Amino acid sequence: MKRLRNHCIGIDQGDVLIFSDFDTGGPMWTAEGPRESRRPVRFSENFRKPPAVHVSLSLWDVDNSSNTRAEVTADTVTEAGFDLVFRTWGNTRVARVRMNWMAIGELRHADEWDLY
Repeated sequence: MKRLRNHCIGIDQGDVLIFSDFDTGGPMWTAEGPRESRRPVRFSENFRKPPAVHVSLSLWDVDNSSNTRAEVTADTVTEAGFDLVFRTWGNTRVARVRMNWMAIGELRHADEWDLY
């Protein structure tokens, strides 16, 4: 459990198009085997420490003639941002994906100073 020790709690959120490979003939639509797509996200304001980040699919357009496989994660979470990651494998054909995210964590207080 992440404990928040100050009264300045921040919530940031967004919705990001990860790829649209159907339009471009990209690997999520045309290839097979393990595939990954990443998109960096920068928070609107830095958190005091790396926040808790929740991600989910907000659009998932897949071919119905193959198996449907997906993993969505937040990777490399820092005070300033993180990477949205979509992975698939096997014969799954994904036309496009959009992911939404929410980050919750401590913000710096105006009276907090870094002296050294």
